[in-house]
Amino acid sequence: MAFTVTRGRVAEAVWCPSPNCNERPAGASPELIVLHNISLPPGQFGGGHVHAFFCNRLDPSVHPFFAEVAELCVSAHFLVDRRGRLTQYVSCDRRAWHAGVSEWCGRDNCNDFSIGIELEGTDHTPYSDAQYTALGALVPALCAAYPTLDPARITGHSDIAPGRKTDPGPAFDWARLEGLLGRVCA
Repeated sequence: MAFTVTRGRVAEAVWCPSPNCNERPAGASPELIVLHNISLPPGQFGGGHVHAFFCNRLDPSVHPFFAEVAELCVSAHFLVDRRGRLTQYVSCDRRAWHAGVSEWCGRDNCNDFSIGIELEGTDHTPYSDAQYTALGALVPALCAAYPTLDPARITGHSDIAPGRKTDPGPAFDWARLEGLLGRVCA
């Protein structure tokens, strides 16, 4: 699996543009990759609800949880589903709305300088082999396109919003990702 990034877009990703984005601040470029997890409804995979959510088309009548979140305006740059398929919602050159109130290395507003990657999953559900394979290909492609990124600058949402967020959770195998990136980025 290989990905190509050109002008903020991954050619091999399904493009599903989200309105929930805006321009990065002047002079800001991606310096951090933030990993998240998402499932809609919670603990259920597939069904297209994440796409609807990121594109402000989530029907609140479909599930009680949807009524709680349907009005939120959020997005991420990418979603890696359980089968390893990549969907892109926001150009990497723009600011996606994924981190919320956040801080990394003394800098707040991580959305300004990060790329958000959502993994279809939960904190306690093991991620699929296909998801790790996709991440292992996506991260080097992003680093090649943005010299300000580095595989050492990948963090979890829980690390930039401690006490508020828990994802990607204890089910995420950081050592496995490091092993994949060590082989392709060395």
